[in-house]
Amino acid sequence: MPAAVAERARSLGFDVIRVTSPDAVVEAGLRLRAFVADGLHGEMSWMADTLDRRADPRVLWPAVRSVVMLGLNYGPSADPLANLGRPAVGNLSVYARNRDYHDVLKGRLKEIAGLLARETGAAVKVFVDTAPLMEKPLAAAAGLGWQGKHTNLVSRDFGSWLFLGAILTDAELAPDAPETDHCGSCRACLDACPTDAFPAPYRLDARRCISYLTIEHAGPIPAEFRAAMGNRIYGCDDCLAVCPWNKFAAVSREAKLAARPDLEAPRLADLAGLDDVAFRALFSGSPVKRIGRSRFLRNVLVAIGNSADPSLAPAAEERLADPDPLVRGAAVWALSRLDPGRLTAARRAAETDPDVRAEWDAAAAAGALFLS
Repeated sequence: MPAAVAERARSLGFDVIRVTSPDAVVEAGLRLRAFVADGLHGEMSWMADTLDRRADPRVLWPAVRSVVMLGLNYGPSADPLANLGRPAVGNLSVYARNRDYHDVLKGRLKEIAGLLARETGAAVKVFVDTAPLMEKPLAAAAGLGWQGKHTNLVSRDFGSWLFLGAILTDAELAPDAPETDHCGSCRACLDACPTDAFPAPYRLDARRCISYLTIEHAGPIPAEFRAAMGNRIYGCDDCLAVCPWNKFAAVSREAKLAARPDLEAPRLADLAGLDDVAFRALFSGSPVKRIGRSRFLRNVLVAIGNSADPSLAPAAEERLADPDPLVRGAAVWALSRLDPGRLTAARRAAETDPDVRAEWDAAAAAGALFLS
């Protein structure tokens, strides 16, 4: 690695930069095939569609000879799970409390890649979680950390809090040594999962993962997972936050991605009232914007239903007339938990969407009385 490239990477905020070879993730590719074959990827059909390219960077770009992996520490300055004890507010994953990390990293990576190209005369390609590339196994092979029992990257220096970026190049760069696994007998991350999404260490069932359910899953949240979601309205940091290696992380965060004050602990009542324009304005530049208003309000209403706070019932009741059935169905569930008396027979009779009517039926089966 040219010294000038490593120096520039650190000046742009990256905490670590190392190199691996494109053939270093063969075993990870085999594990990915098994993951998809078992259906553990859920609705993420793009994983199956791009399986060959994910399993081998040389399929993605045959000319690649080296992979430069970079990590940026985004560890929070306060307890990322503190909001879980405040049911009237929503909890967003740490990475989503400010700008979209794709935007944060990509411009910097392009500058570093440009310098690498000038220093080596080689071609380069830049990736930030937007292409079929197995960043975490490649990062482990490069020595940035190891994939822990929660399947995320763990670093001895930065715990479970590293954004990853990759530069592929046709230059022949000396690879760094891979990191070894330091999880030992610890299973804190596995035990912390609210939905038991880990059928075994180092194996994730995405269909049970709250991050998947709140972000990737398109329909109603399966009933069996709603209570376990609590007030997690975008992603879930539980398995990351309890990792003991976090305590060894560098103390100085340099405010690289300090949380926006309005996204640290947003009130559920305010979020439930967002129309499309207000949603887009609030989450402009945020990864939350990508899931759209309907999925987001679905998550918010599940959190309201879990709040045990009857004062939030009016916010849910207002969404019974929402134009999107996904939102209306979540509102029915929330009210069935908080204040079933607001679920009137007239409103039930007016509903035509089959999925929403199923929510009404479930509320009735749970003992809700629909008064006229």
